[in-house]
This record gives sequence, structure tokens and C-alpha cells, in this order.
Amino acid sequence: MSSKAPGGLFIVSAPSGGGKTSLTRASIDQLAKAGITAEISVSYTTRPPRAGEQEGVHYHFIDAATFRQMVARREFLEHAEIYGNSYGTARTRTEALRAEGRDVILDIDWQGARQIKQQVPDAIGIFILPPSITKLEQRLRARKQDSEEAIARRMAQARAEMAHYVEYDYLIVNKEFEQAMIEVVSIFLARRMRRSDQAIRHKSLIQKLLSEK
Repeated sequence: MSSKAPGGLFIVSAPSGGGKTSLTRASIDQLAKAGITAEISVSYTTRPPRAGEQEGVHYHFIDAATFRQMVARREFLEHAEIYGNSYGTARTRTEALRAEGRDVILDIDWQGARQIKQQVPDAIGIFILPPSITKLEQRLRARKQDSEEAIARRMAQARAEMAHYVEYDYLIVNKEFEQAMIEVVSIFLARRMRRSDQAIRHKSLIQKLLSEK
């Protein structure tokens, strides 16, 4: 019989167009096949929904006043302003998921990552780099979500964002999607195999093995 170890907290960051959303969603499917439940945290944001985005699925969309109130009540594990809009990760929901043994993925930038690391030192940071600046721009354009002005702004910010890769535990270059996904999944699996966590999950088995003559 196994017991439930707390789920891990994983920070995944990348410049816009780096592929972090596609990689994390694909990794969740692969982890599920191994019997591991992982979930992407749904952030709160003050920006308006884009075409196709759903409330509670992609983001929780709230106004600026409500966001400020949540900050004042310390309801966020982290929060940051990006491109003029505010984003935040709910503290209670994240802690509840981890308590259930679920791995939680935070799709946030380096500002939020710093805040998380201060509060949750064992959080694991993964930074995803594109194979080239040219490829990064191609991916941004392929999304067909941003204006030319927005793309130019994101490209201008990309180098500054990528310079923060040194603050993360793992670095993945998203050149070939399948390979990058395997690398992401391997980080989750390695964390699960830590002795401290396995000792909780298999406490009964270990006691039995050590007591048998």
C-alpha cells in the first residue's frame, strides 16, 4: 500500500513563442500515461480574452480593481505586470492541488519565478529557449494572435527575458518538439523518484521489506 506524497511545483518560462504552452500540455498527456497527474495552474489576469480563450480554462479574467484587492489580501503566490497587464497565481488552489499529490505547473515569467522561489525553495524551474531568433519570430507569426506592433514588442523583449535562464534549474532548447517534450517529462519523473517522496509513497512496502527475515 502506498501513501500520498505532496505534488511538485514546476515553473516553466520562455519568451513568447518559445513553445512552453504546447510543451507543457503535451507533457501532461505523457505523464498521465505513466499514472502521474499534473495540472497547469490557471492564472488570473486583467487582460481581455483573446479569440477562443475560455474563462477558467485559459485564464481567470478579472478587472484591475479586483486584482488589486486580491494582491492586498495576499491571495497570490506570485504576481507580475507583463505588457501592461497583470497576472497572478492563486495561492490556495496551488497548495490544495499539491496536497492532493498533483504536480502543478506554473506557466509564468522570470518575475513570478523569483517570487515563487523565495516562498517555495524546492520549486523546480525550467526555462525553454528557441533554437534561433528567426524561429522565435516565425512561431509568433504562426500563432496569428498578435498585431505587427505586438510582435515587434515581444521580439524586443525576448533577449531580455532569455537572459534570465541562469536563474532556473533546467534549460531546454525547443528545436525538435518531440525531443523537447521527452526532456520536460524526464524532469517530472526524476523529481518523483526522489528518495524522500518515494519513502512516503512506499512506506508500507519499505517497512515490510526491512522487517522480513
